[in-house]
Formats: sequence, structure tokens, C-alpha cells
Amino acid sequence: MQESVMQRMWNSAHLSGGNAAYVEELYELYLHDPNAVPEEWRTYFQKLPNDGGNTTDVPHSPIRDHFVLLAKNQRRAQPASAASVSSEHEKKQVQVLRLIQAFRARGHQAAKLDPLGLWQRQVPADLTIQNYGLTDADLDTTFQTGELFIGKEAATLREIVQSLQDTYCRTIGAEFNHITDSEQRKWFAQRLESVRGRPTYSRDAQAHLLERLTAAEGLEKYLGTKYPGTKRFGLEGGESLIPMVDEIIQRSGSYGMKEIVIGMAHRGRLNMLVNTFGKNPRDLFDEFEGKKVEGLSSGDVKYHQGFSSNVTTPGGELHLAMAFNPSHLEIVSPVVEGSVRARQDRRLDPNGDKVLPVSIHGDAAFAGQGVVMETFQMSQIRGFKTGGTIHIVINNQVGFTTSNPLDARSTEYATDVAKMIEAPILHVNGDDPEAVLFVTQLAVDYRMQFKRDVVLDLVCYRRRGHNEADEPSGTQPLMYQQIAKQRTTRELYADALIKAGAQTNEDVQAKIDEYRTALDNGQHVVKSLVKEPNPDLFVDWTPYLGHAWTARHDTRVPLDKLREIAAGLTRIPEGFVVQRQVGKVYEDRQKMTAGAMPINWGYAETLAYATLLHDGHPVRMTGQDVGRGTFSHRHAALHSQKDATTYIPLKNLFEGQPRFDLYDSFLSEEAVLAFEYGYATTTPNALVIWEAQFGDFANGAQVVFDQFISSGETKWGRLCGLTVLLPHGYEGQGPEHSSARLERYLQLCAEHNIQVCVPTTPAQVYHMLRRQVVRPLRKPLIALTPKSLLRHPLAISTLEDLAEGSFQTVIPEVDAVDPAKVERLIMCSGKVYYDLLTKRRNEGRDDTIIVRIEQLYPFPEEDLAEIIAPYKNLKKVIWCQEEPMNQGAWYCSQHHMRRVASAHQKGLFLEYAGREASASPACGYPSMHAEQQEKLLHDAFNI
Repeated sequence: MQESVMQRMWNSAHLSGGNAAYVEELYELYLHDPNAVPEEWRTYFQKLPNDGGNTTDVPHSPIRDHFVLLAKNQRRAQPASAASVSSEHEKKQVQVLRLIQAFRARGHQAAKLDPLGLWQRQVPADLTIQNYGLTDADLDTTFQTGELFIGKEAATLREIVQSLQDTYCRTIGAEFNHITDSEQRKWFAQRLESVRGRPTYSRDAQAHLLERLTAAEGLEKYLGTKYPGTKRFGLEGGESLIPMVDEIIQRSGSYGMKEIVIGMAHRGRLNMLVNTFGKNPRDLFDEFEGKKVEGLSSGDVKYHQGFSSNVTTPGGELHLAMAFNPSHLEIVSPVVEGSVRARQDRRLDPNGDKVLPVSIHGDAAFAGQGVVMETFQMSQIRGFKTGGTIHIVINNQVGFTTSNPLDARSTEYATDVAKMIEAPILHVNGDDPEAVLFVTQLAVDYRMQFKRDVVLDLVCYRRRGHNEADEPSGTQPLMYQQIAKQRTTRELYADALIKAGAQTNEDVQAKIDEYRTALDNGQHVVKSLVKEPNPDLFVDWTPYLGHAWTARHDTRVPLDKLREIAAGLTRIPEGFVVQRQVGKVYEDRQKMTAGAMPINWGYAETLAYATLLHDGHPVRMTGQDVGRGTFSHRHAALHSQKDATTYIPLKNLFEGQPRFDLYDSFLSEEAVLAFEYGYATTTPNALVIWEAQFGDFANGAQVVFDQFISSGETKWGRLCGLTVLLPHGYEGQGPEHSSARLERYLQLCAEHNIQVCVPTTPAQVYHMLRRQVVRPLRKPLIALTPKSLLRHPLAISTLEDLAEGSFQTVIPEVDAVDPAKVERLIMCSGKVYYDLLTKRRNEGRDDTIIVRIEQLYPFPEEDLAEIIAPYKNLKKVIWCQEEPMNQGAWYCSQHHMRRVASAHQKGLFLEYAGREASASPACGYPSMHAEQQEKLLHDAFNI
């Protein structure tokens, strides 16, 4: 036996001592015939890392034998040169080896994957012996098997072909030859070929499979009888999903996994909640009967609901979490990845040994939704990887309305997109439960050993239409004629077990009756469910529950402590050579700390992060240019000009500080924002930030705002403190990148669901960011941040403003103005304030005050009323904005301002100063921009 494997065995306590000889013989037997050893030993041996060699040839001692083996394998691997192919037999030997490789690469195209038998696929010529110049006369000729893992070095061509067909052309279609890593390819070949694609399972394993199928079918039949015609997006036709997920959980648990997070769309979700997660059937029945969930103002349909529970596994207790999911198909996948990464970070689990993501997809969505590709792209990126995801495609063979796969995709399989990251793909016929079990075990073992994504394509069918109220035969006549005749997976498997003597008719009926009785009694039907779960396995949200909305919170940090923290923030290691302009930034920050210069935006922002870390709060920030900042204001990550190494001061403030993660993301908005939403919903103690490179980049992630960020709390009770920074400002740079589309976020505002802020000073951004975490309230924050304002000479603060101030929802007039003379009130938000201020000062207008509304939602009516109260002689109230009239804050916020104005003085009318309504966010000509800007400023003072 090769030393690496044997050493692992000898180091294992329960395999040492007197058992060594027995275990060695057992392993030798396993290598030649895995089905010949007990199932529990086979499972153990399968988890041992494979070094990629031909493990059927196992010398047990001698270094000499080890080198003999290496030499033998090397000779086998030698390419056949023209000189060496000297006989007809040798020529045929080469062709046999080519045939073996062809089956590994294309055997899946001849596999019987469709339970309905409707697929019309021609066997590729590559899989016929004639394609290689071989004939039936060669079938009884003995050839070397090369690296074919069938337990013998030589076999007849008939045996070789039969072994290949059994392995690759039955009910499993394995795609792994596109993987460039030879070790991974050999791993799959060995695992598949050694058991001919069909391991032998014990009667206990078979009985458990049947019980899981009985549960899957039983729930759907029960619901169909009890609530006929009601939408449930049932699992009929895909019942093998339940034993598949059950095996993922149990086998992952045997590796020591502590948490699994699952994301899935509608199909089979209710079945999974009851039969896998252990949701009480009585609670599900209440949802079918329309019972309202207390505490949720809107709630959601039952097949969008999440759930969590703890179950027992061979490796101990394991926490399961089902992610809440709207009807937007694949968008939950990156949310799951973010949640998993957060859990891994909390457990100090960088390799993904303790937390596993599982994403369950529909075939049409998997092929059609771009976020699938974006999520795959995350899989090995350091800021987003989770140690490999197990993907399950519930392949119904038809989309929502698609009548032909030719209209659903351009690829052969719905799963071909996974090849972009070289993920292995295991297609399996859903009506062969033991094949389903086998590929599931392969997937878990592969993920645990190689820490990469793997795809299980569960080829099944949809016994009913898209939902239970849908009649599918109108668009799928032939398919549904076959489905009407198709016996269920459970029936087929039960008959097979009865025929093999593994079950009796009485055993089968008892399982059906037992499950039905449990449902009638409203009992839990998951035997592994932990009734008193270990609370250490999940996050405690209790400190963040039940808090009413508050605008203010104490965000002060004592001045001496602030200076102490700032000193660490501006410290650069000796010998670390920074770029000249960056060096100037850090020199200026040292002067700001000493009080010799006013605080600018970039420094106030990084001081907010530093003080939060000091308070014990982790900080995570991602976006396409967050290290430097799109407008070169942040410089949180320094790059050595000498050796290109990176130094991040915020990671090096003090010993034992909380995590500070800063990642420049790949060029994605939708998946990355969804990832950060998932991360934030799992780490309530952290400040989690996504920054758009420009504010309008968030357009590509609108579904995340619409269906998670703005409504997750009212639909699902899901709290989230995610912060989104969107650069916004009109600088004459054209329609793109001027507007962050403020109006879209304000349209989403209701019931204190999110916060929308437009800070205009460094102190404001400092206190806003600190408030987001220090205050126990957890609400998403949408912050419109500046561009040119980052270096505006008037947009400055002092260190004392940071130490003593707080976030102001409304900033009053800053100049000394006699209230009795004031007749005009201009309200505004954002950068336009400084243009208004400059114009007012230049014109000496002492009859006008300018008030900044820094928080547009929840709108601070009381604070605004308090600020304008001293001005008793107002005659004009104007809202001024840079955005066109149909955009910005005007339409969504004017009723708040009108209410305050009319309460202040009867008859005051709110007027508008800004750009005319426009289909485009901004004009494309600098001269036109300047004219428009001048006009809106003039209007603000002269309406």
C-alpha cells in the first residue's frame, strides 16, 4: 500500500494496534472489489485521499516494490511511438486505451438518464469498437486495461466494453473529463469504475431509501387530497430529491460538518421543509388554510418561507438553514453563499470544513439566469469562496412555458454553464434511487476532498403542471401522455426491493401507513430532528429584536481615544514604500489627527471603521474599487512600490482586533450585492458594506433591492443591517454615472423598512456609519455618497465634530442670519447645497436660509419642524435638487415637506427648483449641464 494512504490509516486511533493486519487485508479487498467489503468500511475508505495512482496494484512493504510500481505505471503511461507499435495486437492495444478514454469523456451521451424514456439520443460513434478498427472477432482477445479501475491489469475486450458500459452508460452520466487537474479526473474514474457505477447497498440502506421516498410521495398525496387544486409546486416526479438531500446532510455530518445552508426555488420546497428540516406538518396545514403569521405586516406565500432546525448525524448535531427566497429564480444562490461565508468566518473555518452551501436549481433557470454564472465565478475568489458548493438541478426537462429544450438553451445540457469553472457534473436518472444515492456520496466526498463546486443533475419529470392549477398537456402532449402511464419512483423501487427479497409487501405498506398516521396527528416526521437544539450552532439575534425606530444614537468617541486610534490608522510599516500621491494622503491624515488640517471625507470614513473595530465590531467591505476608492479618496489598502505587497492599516490596529475584510470584487453587481445581503443577515454585530463603483451600477442589482433589502423584514421577519454606498452627483459627465437613481430607493420606502441618507460632511458620514452598528436597530442603509464633494474645500469637519457630534437628520443654516429677516427657505440634499451656499454668500442674500435634509427616509418631519420654528416670516419654501423633476427626491418626499411647511405657517406653498422632467438621468453636453445648473440655482433664489 502506498505510504500516504497507509500512514493515514495507522495514525487513526481506531485502526491501530492489532487491527492493522485485518484493516490492511480489508483495504486490499476494497481496492479490487469495493462491493465485497461492509458498507461502513467502504464509506470510510472512500473518504481517504487518492493520490491519483492505480490503487488496484498495491505493494505492501518495500521501497523496492514501491519503485517497481512507479516504473510499471510509467511504462503504461508512455505514449505509443511509431517504433513501438510493431504488431497488430499492439496497434489494437492503443485503440483499446482510446476507447476507454472515449467512454470516460462521452459515455454520458449514451446513458439512460430520462425516466420517461423520451430522449432520442444517438450513441456516439466514439463509443463503438468499430470506430477504433476493432471487430466482434476481437471481443475475446485479452488486452491490458491501462488505468481502467476494474480490479485486473488485463481483460478481454468484451469485459472491458461491458465494464465501461455498466459504469458510464446506465443511469448515471458522469462529466469530469473537462477538468484539467489529472488527480481529480483519476479520482472520479477510480470511484466510478471500481464499482461499475453501481455499488451494493445493505438492506438497511435500501430500507432507509424507501422510507425517504415514501415520505416524499406521501406528503404530496396527502396535500393533494386535503387541499386539491391549491398551489404547492409539488415534488411529484422528483421525489428522489428527498433521499438525495438526506444523504448530503448525513454524509456531510460524518465529516464533522456543523451547518448546512440550503437555497432553493419553489419546486419541492414544502416537501423539503417537512421531510428534511422537520417543520411540523400542522404548521404547514395552517399556512394552507391562510393563517396569518404574527408580527409580519405582509408575510409571504408558504413556498417562499425559510426555516431552520438541528438534526443528528454520525458526526454529531448539525444545524440546517433554509434561505428565504422570492420568486426570482436563481437570485437566492449568491445570498446562500454570503450567509455561508459569514458562518465560516464566525467559526474561523477558512476551508469550508464546518459550513456547507447547497443550492437547488430548476433546469431552465440554471441555464437561463445570468446570476448563475456570476455565482459560479465567486467559487474560487478569495473574498467570496466557501470551500465548494453542492448544486442540485431538479431537471423537470421543461421550463415554465417552454415546450422544447431547443427553446430553453443553446447547450446540450442545462448544466453546461458549470463547466466554466470545471465543476464535475453527475447526471442521474431520478427513477433509480440507488444511483441517486451513489452520485450524492460521490459529490459530498469530492467537495470535502477538493473543496470545489460539484453539480448533481437529477433528471426527473413534473407529474403535474408548473403548479397544481396548471394543465400541462396543452403544451406538452407527448410528455404528459407518458407521465400519465408512469409509475412513481417509490412504486418502482418498492417493487424492485420486493423482487430482490429485501422488503415484503407488508413492510412497504407499513411505511405508508406510519407516515400517513404521523401527518394525520400533526407529528414531526423527521426522526433525526433534535427537539432541544444546541444554541451554539446558530446566531443569536435576540439583542437586535423589538427595537422601535430611533434616529439618534450616541456615536461619540472621546477625543484622546480617537487620536490614539488615528495614530494606528496612519502608521505605515518601516520599509514599506508607498506611491508618492498616496504618501501625501497619509501625511495629510497625520496632520488632520494633530489638528493642523481639517478632516476630509476619506479620513472620516476610515476613522469610522477604525473606531467600530475598537468597539468590537467586525467590518466587511466589498465592491469593484473599494480598496483605493473609485475617486481615490479612501486608500484603505496600500500597495508597496517595491514588491507589490499589500498593507491594510485597518487590519493592523491592535492585537486581537475583530476582522476587517476589504475585497475589491469581480465585475458583478447582482451576485455580489446578494452575497453581502446574505452575509449581513448572518452577522448582526458587523458593519457589512457594498459600494457601487458608480451609483448607477446598482441598476444591475435591482432585484436584490426589490425582493430582499426593502421587503425581507415585512415578508419574512428577516433583519438585515447591510450598508450600501452609492456615489451620486451631477458634475456634467453625462447620463451614465451621474445619478444613483435616488428615486428608486425612495419608492421602496415604507413601514420604516430601510434608511436613505445623503450625508454632506465628513462628520456626517462618520456618525452615520457608526450609528448603523452601535445602535441595536438593524435596518438596511442606502447612502448616496459624493464624488467631487470628496475634496470640496467647504465639505470638511474637525476632529472635535467626530468626537462630540452625532448624525444629524437635518442640518440647519450654518451662517449667522437674523431669523426676523428670513423670508425664503431652501431645502435640499447632497452636493447642490454647496452650490447654493456659494451663490447665497456671493449675492449677500440675508433673507434666505438653506437647510440640508440628510436623511430622506424615514423622513425627519419633527427635526425639520424644530429647525424652521424660529423663522416666523417665511413667504417662500423651495425644494431644490440637481436631478430632473421626475427623479431624485421630489416626487417621493414632497408630501413630507408640505406637511411641515403647512404646520409651520398656514398658506405656505412648497415650490420646486430643479431640472425639467427628463427621460435621461442627465444631459450629455457640459455646456448644457452648466446652463441647467445655473438655472436651477437662480430659480431657488428667485421663484
